[in-house]
Amino acid sequence: MSEDAPEVDVDVPASGPGCAECDAGGGWWVHLRRCAACGHVGCCDSSPAQHATAHFRATGHRLVQSYEPGEEWFWDYGAQAYYDGPPLAEPTAHPADQPAPGPAGRVPANWRELIH
Repeated sequence: MSEDAPEVDVDVPASGPGCAECDAGGGWWVHLRRCAACGHVGCCDSSPAQHATAHFRATGHRLVQSYEPGEEWFWDYGAQAYYDGPPLAEPTAHPADQPAPGPAGRVPANWRELIH
């Protein structure tokens, strides 16, 4: 792999159905992103905590894929551009019955006022 190519592991599964840090701390998210290198699921930059970007900054894993049902696009934090990535291991999205924003029961009524 070239030094400029983002790391991708097509065999590693997603870390879970929601943002790992938000789930651990009782938080909530707007949308989810999945790290293509290690499977970490974090919340998007519209979310209050922005854990997907924090994961990139902490690890250097620069490629994420949308973890929303029906979406297959990738984002490269290093290049600040969309990326044409390969199919990743299942699951490729959070459960279809999990709302966005989510998870159910933890999203405040005024969530639109709290997003970035």
